[in-house]
Amino acid sequence: MKNLLTFLLSVTLCGISLLNGQTATITGVILNEAKQPLSNVNISSATNGTYSDDNGFYALQIVAEQETTITFSHLGNKKVVLKNLILTTNETFEFNPVMKTYVVQVDGITVSPSGERNVEGVTDISPKEIRHIPGANAGVENILKLLPGVSSNNELSTQYSVRGGNYDENLVYVNEIQIYRPFLIRSAQQEGLSFVNSNMVQGVKFSAGGFQAKYGDKLSSVLDITYKSPTTFGIQSNISFLGASATVETISKDKAFTSVSGIRYRDNSLLVNSQQTKTNFNPKFADIQSYLTYRFSKKFQLGFLGNISLNDYQNEPLNRETSFGTLNRPRTLFIAYEGNENNRFNTELGVLKASYFLNDALTLKLFSSLYHTTEEEHSDVIAQYNLEGSGTGFGDISPGIGTQFVRARNDLDALIFNVSHTGKYIKKEKSLEWGAKYTHEDIRDQLRESEFIDSVGFSIRPSLPEFSNDQPNTPFDAPLESFTGVSAKNFIKTNRFSGFLQFSEQLQWKKHDLYYNVGVRAHYWTISGTGVSKASHFIFSPRAQLALKPAWDSDILFRVSGGIYQQPPFYRELRDYSGTVHSDVEAQKSLHFVLGNEYSFKLWNRPFTLVSEAYYKKLDNVNPYTLDDVRIRYAAVNNATAYVYGAEMRLNGAFVPGTESWVSLGFLKTEENINDRGYIARPTDQRLKVGVLFQDYVPTIPTLRMYLNLVYNTGVPGGSPSYADPYIFQNRLRDYKRADLGISHIFVDADNTYDKNHWLHKFKELSLGVEIFNLFNNQNSITNTWVRDVESKQQFAVPNFMTSRILNLKLSMRF
Repeated sequence: MKNLLTFLLSVTLCGISLLNGQTATITGVILNEAKQPLSNVNISSATNGTYSDDNGFYALQIVAEQETTITFSHLGNKKVVLKNLILTTNETFEFNPVMKTYVVQVDGITVSPSGERNVEGVTDISPKEIRHIPGANAGVENILKLLPGVSSNNELSTQYSVRGGNYDENLVYVNEIQIYRPFLIRSAQQEGLSFVNSNMVQGVKFSAGGFQAKYGDKLSSVLDITYKSPTTFGIQSNISFLGASATVETISKDKAFTSVSGIRYRDNSLLVNSQQTKTNFNPKFADIQSYLTYRFSKKFQLGFLGNISLNDYQNEPLNRETSFGTLNRPRTLFIAYEGNENNRFNTELGVLKASYFLNDALTLKLFSSLYHTTEEEHSDVIAQYNLEGSGTGFGDISPGIGTQFVRARNDLDALIFNVSHTGKYIKKEKSLEWGAKYTHEDIRDQLRESEFIDSVGFSIRPSLPEFSNDQPNTPFDAPLESFTGVSAKNFIKTNRFSGFLQFSEQLQWKKHDLYYNVGVRAHYWTISGTGVSKASHFIFSPRAQLALKPAWDSDILFRVSGGIYQQPPFYRELRDYSGTVHSDVEAQKSLHFVLGNEYSFKLWNRPFTLVSEAYYKKLDNVNPYTLDDVRIRYAAVNNATAYVYGAEMRLNGAFVPGTESWVSLGFLKTEENINDRGYIARPTDQRLKVGVLFQDYVPTIPTLRMYLNLVYNTGVPGGSPSYADPYIFQNRLRDYKRADLGISHIFVDADNTYDKNHWLHKFKELSLGVEIFNLFNNQNSITNTWVRDVESKQQFAVPNFMTSRILNLKLSMRF
């Protein structure tokens, strides 16, 4: 690890250019009239110049403390001229021009937190806010969980469900490269780090449904991340009780080579040790990541994204005490443990991205990626439990006394290769995009796990019809059977061919601005492997979007989108509870409609935006699943139908001058019908969601800032014990309530600088803060432990409580 870090830093530090003098930076994304990113735009000032990349992003350094005129020019578009701009030393100013067919001269600029109109129904999230919002898993996913359609009852996890979908139904892209999540992780405390390094992020876009055909074949959402294109050399570091991170940004003298690299280390002991299960916990979560770009010319550039992640989870549980039940019949569960868990999840990703700008209208890209993961789940844990309050019987022996032995030897090795091509042609207000992709998946999986339950000297057999369970009244002397047991070895290969074509146009209709997008995706795949019959499948998915901005005095935008969204099964969806792979599993299908509007207005003489959406999903070929913590287990058969409907709103604006806050509210209902037995709640049936993000500062000390995020979710279904009928177990977990508070003092930033003689002059940013997680110390639960009372034959759902109130200190620096 040390040698790897040394090598990476040596590479990324090549060509470092330290800029002298007092400077500031103007940055942003340049769009054309069709609201599409515009590449190869020339941006120039009196002393410097640059051009936008293929994502429309640019960054230009200018001389600070003096008037500057900046010109944006592009073949086929008229100039945009920004006059009389004065920036302070080290200030970063964001300006997002739209290149039109006539000259635009901008004499003054008002930056409002209401943001720009988005005809595609995609939420733009500020990377600056992401880095400041407190949370047990601070980062992009942490702020996503405050959006109305996004739910997560687990602060230890970076996974999230969107509008009734599960974790496997979300697409994640980093610089147009699809990211995969681990296979075997079953508990959130086994998760170490999200793939996305927040300190490397330049832009974040998120769609909760109704997205365009250019995105992949998933049912629920798209998270589209853009990493930075550095403009100067910089080092950023963060240290807290939960870990540390460092990020290095470089740029060569000729500005042809840029790099942004990060290394992170995380230790969840502070959080896990606050739970009711006492453990000897020794986690080691670390990763190193780098995005490099070399511009051979204005027409051709090559990028590389590399990531190595090392997750070593070692846990030796000691004991647990949980009180639950009702006031009339309280119960307490005592557990003493022996044994340990030793899990490792190691992943590597390497991606090459070539971009060719044939001219101002045509852009061509070629991607090649290789993802490799090796995962080990090895555990031997004996739990001796005593369930008090379960009744009396059998002399002086409590029927709630028992022993559980859980053993696992699960090993998985997955190799995924991708090669793809995308293209975009823009002519005036029209845009044509296309793409083709080939994917090869090679999965080698060995599954061996078992569970034995012993109570008062006899073994409890599986809850299946072929086994008698009348012990101890009727002795049973047959061979010992595990209560649950799985043993399987699978070698599966999948070849996938997919592509998309979409067309969009922005025009005027009776003085109203109109935007539409129509597209289609196609996907063909074959599955083969040892002991598996070869199968092939084909799907076809049309999609469309329409947006209208009326020529009214009110600033309002209406959107409608819909189409067919289909999700071809990945390996996890092909494997049933027994470990058997079913190659005949078809793609789950969703007919999706979304209706929304975006209204901007002024309140208290400050800008606000209200975004509202209503949606409906009709799902067929549904593959039912159970959810235990973050572990998803599929039935591997398309024997269900389902539906989802809901409505949500988000009010965003400057509740406090100079800050951005929001309040979100969402309601959804999702149910499924398995084998025509009637509709029951799905595992993600999260009815009501309220999220609040609030920022404030002390007026007399503006550098003392407060960040508060509040989440309230109604309880989701609590699941069922192994082999149990989900139609019988329809209890719900308690409501999820959580508040995280962050208070920080900003010593140095763009608005607070020091002269050369001050020791703080070398810092570009410096802040020290305190975070309080779970401010009100609410007892939240994400799943249940099922404990059997032998006398009554009942199985009690004992809640597994999440983390309690935690104090964390955080130091952030940027040079």
